[in-house]
Formats: sequence, structure tokens, C-alpha cells
Amino acid sequence: MTAGNDGPQPAHFEALRDESVKGVDGNEVNLEVILEVPVTLSMEVGRTRIPIRNLLQLNQGSVVELERVAGDPLDVFVNGTLVAHGEVVVTNDKFGIRFTDVVSPAERIRKLR
Repeated sequence: MTAGNDGPQPAHFEALRDESVKGVDGNEVNLEVILEVPVTLSMEVGRTRIPIRNLLQLNQGSVVELERVAGDPLDVFVNGTLVAHGEVVVTNDKFGIRFTDVVSPAERIRKLR
């Protein structure tokens, strides 16, 4: 967390405009039909690869070193697709994440190919 912040702030999003969304055929797309579809949002602190032998030796108190360095931003995924990076915050005794960088839609599409 950076010094001087008063804690987490609510996220603000631009209103969706029907005229700004065009389908492949150039016709307008009605996004209202998908706005209530639930998605899974997850954060990844880091990852590592270990042999099964080492995995089987893990027990309470074991420490596994991750490839990410302390202080690096977390990855934010929606349904398994990277959409942002952020940092951990605590609010009302619960963990949260403050987005520090959002992956552009064009970049997300490029990574799918």
C-alpha cells in the first residue's frame, strides 16, 4: 500500500452506452442481456512449479517460494483471463484489491489468439 492513502475507495465505472458497442456485422449490440451474468473474479499472488515428490512432502508449516517478488502487483483474473493488476487492501477486516493497472480489451483479445 502506498503512504498517504486513506484506505480503499469505491470503484467508479463509466455507464455503458448502447451506441458505443457494435457487433461484428456493424449492428448495435444490446448488453442488457449479459449484465447480470455472474463471473468468477480471482487474484493470484504468485505461482511456482515443483516436482510431485516435493508436493507430497508438504505439511503444516511448510513454505513454498513463489516466482513473484514481494511487493509485485497481484494478477486479477475474470473466468481465468487476466484483466488487471492490483495491490491487496484490508477494509472492514476483509481483504480486497485496489486495481493499479487494467488490461485493455484489445490486449485481452490479442492474448486469447
